[in-house]
Amino acid sequence: MTQAADCIIIGGGPAGLQAAGRLAQAGYHATVLEKEETVGGKLNKWDKLFPDFYDAKKLKKQLEDDCASSDVTLMTGAEAVKVEPEGSMWKVTVKDGRTLSAPSVLLCTGFEPFDATRKEEYGYGIYPDVISSVELEAMIGKGEIKTRDGRTPQSVAYIQCVGSRDEKTGNHYCSVNCCICAVKQCIEVKQLLPEANQYCFYMDLRMTGQHFEERYRESQEKYNVHFIRGRVSETALTQDGRIQVKAEDTLLSRPVKMTVDLLVLMVGMEPSPSTRHFAEELQMSDPYGFYLSQDHESDDNLTRHAGIFLAGSGKRPMAIPKTRKDADAAAWEIIRYLKQHTR
Repeated sequence: MTQAADCIIIGGGPAGLQAAGRLAQAGYHATVLEKEETVGGKLNKWDKLFPDFYDAKKLKKQLEDDCASSDVTLMTGAEAVKVEPEGSMWKVTVKDGRTLSAPSVLLCTGFEPFDATRKEEYGYGIYPDVISSVELEAMIGKGEIKTRDGRTPQSVAYIQCVGSRDEKTGNHYCSVNCCICAVKQCIEVKQLLPEANQYCFYMDLRMTGQHFEERYRESQEKYNVHFIRGRVSETALTQDGRIQVKAEDTLLSRPVKMTVDLLVLMVGMEPSPSTRHFAEELQMSDPYGFYLSQDHESDDNLTRHAGIFLAGSGKRPMAIPKTRKDADAAAWEIIRYLKQHTR
């Protein structure tokens, strides 16, 4: 085993690529381990980003270009399975048995979308036209939205907070991205299907970013999206193969029943399997399986282990802009650590 780099970055998504580029710019060598056959993480499953509908593929290319340096080694198909100390270094073992070492390790193992089959009352995996927001994004990227039997939907409903802020699933936290993702997708669906009616069921809408509130207003005023503050109790399949939705309008205190062609579940974020694995292995897991940093306020990229750092949505749900800023902060902490301990 030889020293692979100044820093081994586990995870080649937006956080990992951003941090690798920043380290290279400062003259440090980073090795990125990505378990998939291509880098980019969840950017590979997204078409446009909010709030400005920026092309996800373009952002991925920018991040890759920043890493196009002799000081960044990208290793795909390389799943890290163990991180352990070895003298003054950290040894990382890859699933195929290879080992690498470096004085620092950055964990950027990210999140996974909530598995909507766990909310059986919504009919995901049971009724063919109940889909997730991830599946809708793939349709939007292809420029064609169809039901499973090939029909063009005339009505689409969305359910917010699927797998977030939910006593039943045990995920009490907010996933941050779902509200504005619904607004973005409502606008894009209306652009593709001008005649379709759209209804968005929500607990409350959290438009917390710059220009998010403006997009929300635009979706109503320009695209005629109907937002219903309500709780969906159940769904059912009608005789003609459509989806019946039963809910309570909690603003008007009255029941709501409607039939739609397509029901979209806005799934939240959970720790990825790799995040859960390393959080447990390194004894720094929060109650939900995300990474627990040394101090949320002042040392959010540091851990209880000197030389192990964190960045991105492995710590908690984050939108991509915040993920990239967090990776910049992590790179700075790594540089400071390397200056103190290796040079």
